[in-house]
Amino acid sequence: MTYLLLIVGLALIIFGADALVDGASGIARKFNVSEFVIGLTIVGFGTSCPELVVSLTGALSGSADIAIGNVVGSNIFNTLLILGVTALITPIAITSENRLRDIPITILVTLTFILFGLFHKDISRLEGIIFLLMFAAYMYMCFKLDKGDTEEVKVKQLKLFTAILMTLAGLAGLIFGGKLFVNSATDIAHSLGISDKFIAITLLAGGTSLPELATCIVAAIKGKGQLALGNILGSNIFNILLILGCSATIVPLSFGSMNYVDLGVLLLGALVVFTSAYVGKRDKIDRLDGAIFLIIEIAYLIFLSVKL
Repeated sequence: MTYLLLIVGLALIIFGADALVDGASGIARKFNVSEFVIGLTIVGFGTSCPELVVSLTGALSGSADIAIGNVVGSNIFNTLLILGVTALITPIAITSENRLRDIPITILVTLTFILFGLFHKDISRLEGIIFLLMFAAYMYMCFKLDKGDTEEVKVKQLKLFTAILMTLAGLAGLIFGGKLFVNSATDIAHSLGISDKFIAITLLAGGTSLPELATCIVAAIKGKGQLALGNILGSNIFNILLILGCSATIVPLSFGSMNYVDLGVLLLGALVVFTSAYVGKRDKIDRLDGAIFLIIEIAYLIFLSVKL
């Protein structure tokens, strides 16, 4: 039965990703909003819903290892594995706005999270509120400065109602399918006596990032690299500022389970995207970058398997 639920979950994820990409692109065209901003907001928030549920549940149950470990693992997984796989399928274009605003802000948010945790050994309620204020400011800035869609990509023209319906159906498929997968995988891991931290950084992070993975792969195949990049950067920012902001506002989150390797790889993920944007001035994350991302992710997973 567990394996059947796993298959059903994966099917829903695939369906959801396809519908979400088409629907979100349709909304972007109707409102002349760039696909990057749609990926950053609607798609980023939607695909981060599993992380929100897991982290809030962990915070309310007093399990900070789950709340913080899930976000750290998910952001590492998003950047290194998902962007890596997406870039291997097709190079991802980087705009001047990405280079000057979005990628540096992702690094700033990551550094702020790390410094808050290392300085106090926890994320306090005040710091949670600061995260939420930073999140609101960033969302306002993105919409205020957005210049509309700059990608000349032929897309299927959808009626607004159809595009919204497809987006909602896609999000529902991704979230429900992801939940089926995560529950099945977590039950198996617990039965094997695996620690909460390892489950959070690997199974839960990977499982709750399945919506991002499926969405980015479909976006890459359909030639919508900016939507894929916006989804990853948006999800990572949502994870830290909104999810940990909400969780820490409810109850302070202990930082004790995080070590320097976890945090170093988290920061490295943001920095390699920054490096890709500037080295050679290629204006893209190419297949070589994607391969480097994957090598770092594999090395990190090997480290975890040996350490834990």
